[in-house]
Amino acid sequence: MNKPRKPAATRKPRPAKPSAAPAAVATAAAQDTPSAAPTPSPIEPATPRAMARVPMSVRWGDLDAFNHVNNATFLVYAQEARLAWLAEVKGSWFDETMMPVVAAAQVNFRRQLAWPAQIVVELAARRVGNSSLTIAHRIVAADDASCVYADGEVVMVWINPATGASVPLPEAIRAAVV
Repeated sequence: MNKPRKPAATRKPRPAKPSAAPAAVATAAAQDTPSAAPTPSPIEPATPRAMARVPMSVRWGDLDAFNHVNNATFLVYAQEARLAWLAEVKGSWFDETMMPVVAAAQVNFRRQLAWPAQIVVELAARRVGNSSLTIAHRIVAADDASCVYADGEVVMVWINPATGASVPLPEAIRAAVV
């Protein structure tokens, strides 16, 4: 017979389970990194691979009524950078049997961006799945990468356009990010 549960407010919290050897993981990671290697872009500490740095100009038409870049435009900048990166991928990643679609998009607005300005959109693979790729993006000043206007991520899923069902991540994409 099941015992009735106490109301949540009267239950004792369970202790957190310890994580699996964080010091050992950090030590192993430090041993794999040569001391002379440049520090990776701070998109995400665990970023497997930087993919692209795409320079862009802020356009007058990107501004809203408050004379700063409209929030939706940051996603357009990330999209343009992804398309520039995809255009450079060697091999097949788009045809009548497979195509990428955006399944999720997230943006953190860090500071206002005005016109005129030169920016760079940095892309990095955050997660490589069976049929999806999570791409981190940072939008920074072209002359100062520490000046971050926005960051976030987009999840792209490869699907069969005829059925809408997901398909395995194309080998060309996997090779470009791993």
